[in-house]
Amino acid sequence: MNRKTPEDGRDFCRFDTVIDRRNSDSIKYAPSGRSGKPDNLLPLWVADMDFRVPDPVIEALHTRAEHGIFGYGDADDRYFQALSSWFDTHFGFPVDRRWVVQTPGVVFALSAAIRAFTEKGDSVLLNRPVYYPFSNLIDGLGRRLINSPLTFDGSRYHIDFEDLEEKIVRNDVRLYLLCSPHNPVGRVWTREELKRIGDICLRHGVLVVSDEIHCDFVWSSHPHTVFASLGEEYSRNCIVCTAPSKTFNLAGLCASNIIIPDRDLRKAFRKCVSDTGVSGVNVMALAACRAAYEEGLPWLEELRKYLLANIDFIDRYLRENASQIRLIRPEGTYLLWLDMRDLGLSGEDLERLVTEKAGLWLDGGTMFGPEGTGFQRINIACPRSVLEEALQRLCSAAADISSGR
Repeated sequence: MNRKTPEDGRDFCRFDTVIDRRNSDSIKYAPSGRSGKPDNLLPLWVADMDFRVPDPVIEALHTRAEHGIFGYGDADDRYFQALSSWFDTHFGFPVDRRWVVQTPGVVFALSAAIRAFTEKGDSVLLNRPVYYPFSNLIDGLGRRLINSPLTFDGSRYHIDFEDLEEKIVRNDVRLYLLCSPHNPVGRVWTREELKRIGDICLRHGVLVVSDEIHCDFVWSSHPHTVFASLGEEYSRNCIVCTAPSKTFNLAGLCASNIIIPDRDLRKAFRKCVSDTGVSGVNVMALAACRAAYEEGLPWLEELRKYLLANIDFIDRYLRENASQIRLIRPEGTYLLWLDMRDLGLSGEDLERLVTEKAGLWLDGGTMFGPEGTGFQRINIACPRSVLEEALQRLCSAAADISSGR
């Protein structure tokens, strides 16, 4: 019998189904030993979902596979129309196809932007705790990492605008990596906050590179604002990194749409991409992305309800079973930030608690910067039964620590 939620009677059977992803070439379910983790951990770490993609996407992939020829690919008018329509419908921002540069992924695009618009030794700004490839790219490419840490008021994170501008001026920052919505703290920056960022960066000649891959997952009254939609002067000073991969669980197909309204920025970025040897687009990704944007909305609407119910579930569960673990209620994303500082453990001891005692594979907060010490990131895009098992393990391990066992 299909399970229905009591809230609205919708059928959520598809999201309750536990799918065995082992032996499917999944990074998430790869043998734990490859990463130095113990075996048999329950993985709720990397940001992909344990749900099958929308049926129209699978059908589009079947149709494309049956064609039987997989030569070099390029996006057609229909692809760009689907992309533009999606952003127009959901964010009031129709995308001109001339603005789009396709890359294998958003992290690749962030790397290309850093290489295209800065030199070795130049300063690049971010806000920790933040998605760890930001830091890795800055360091790995020989740039100078400048951190304007987010401030935390106990329930919500904020940008310290005075510190942001002071760091920009003092360090002659050339480029700012913005995470919007923010991973891992779950903030959805308001239009006013984004304009304030934009004004500071315009004043000081800082290019904004905005990672907006989680834009389709925002909760309650927290609408996402595309940075380039703030106005013409802002659009001329930004690169907006998007992809359907998080939205429709397509990360393994490796396709992103990088939106660059300014012609000169776009030309420089495109040259940097070309200089890496990347050319052409994954033809299967084109078929999947087009189908997702054209026909995936009903699936996504169901998914959002399911994920929001998962967020409510974990919030209630922790309040009732583990007062030392607190959920930072997200405004966006399906990656939740857990405050475990009340357990009083060092970073290493907290990792041991999660892996050895609870048998879980989460993302430790310190990988997002030292400001993440005492926190853990958990991916709740999984069936409710899996999430419940994870919480039972985590709360049991926390109870043992509290009782001295």
